[in-house]
Amino acid sequence: MGDWTVQSGNGIRFEWGPARAGRLAGEAACPIVVDVLSFSTAVSVAAERGIRVLPFWLPDGPATTAERAASEKAAAVYARQSGARLAVARHAVTPDSPWSLSPAHMRRAPFVARLVLPSPNGAAIAAAAPPHLRVVAACLRNITAVGSWLTACGYGSPAHPVAVIAAGERWPDGRLRPALEDLLGAGGLISDLHAQGAGPLSAEAAAARAAYEGTADLTRAVAAGVSGRVLATRGFVHDVAIATEGDICAVVPVRDGDGAFSPG
Repeated sequence: MGDWTVQSGNGIRFEWGPARAGRLAGEAACPIVVDVLSFSTAVSVAAERGIRVLPFWLPDGPATTAERAASEKAAAVYARQSGARLAVARHAVTPDSPWSLSPAHMRRAPFVARLVLPSPNGAAIAAAAPPHLRVVAACLRNITAVGSWLTACGYGSPAHPVAVIAAGERWPDGRLRPALEDLLGAGGLISDLHAQGAGPLSAEAAAARAAYEGTADLTRAVAAGVSGRVLATRGFVHDVAIATEGDICAVVPVRDGDGAFSPG
């Protein structure tokens, strides 16, 4: 496939999902994962507390019971080998295992120095990026901080392009479901980078920026979107509230040499 598949010649590029992350991230100086509900928001909350987060890819969609059990066992082994505690599924939190992808759980759970955070989308994107690259976790809470950090590091030009990857969600059959909240989160970061003089934008990045700038009420849009409604019906409306707190987080979670996200 030609260079058009990686949006070559542009300083700011935009794509969807883990399947495209590897190709585009490999051509970028800095990949950025945007998983607003919930990976990158949970990582931002953890980073504010000084928790180093090690992402771990966990399959989603039509996996068998045996496959899920094997993945969960592998996550537990990885946590032990990394000297970290292990986060669990939202519905599986207990007093002994109070950490999960839920930003609300992450905010009130006890502090730990290192935490393995399994995720089917955001973690998969981080894993798809070459290990020598710094990967940034961005969300609606830290748009300005991430944009300023990227600009200060010299990213966002055709010579040092950024790849903004919207994680999306999954349909029950495992196919990618483009998620409104991730489009808006990616568009917000692209808008901030463009305002700081980064660019040029690929056509895909420009479309994401237009979606963000054309949305009058981000909080309402995210809450009314499919992902927001699903979380609310499952009893996690507070996660939606935290994800849409606004641009209030000054911490930039960056994947470092040992694979953990920590303040950059």
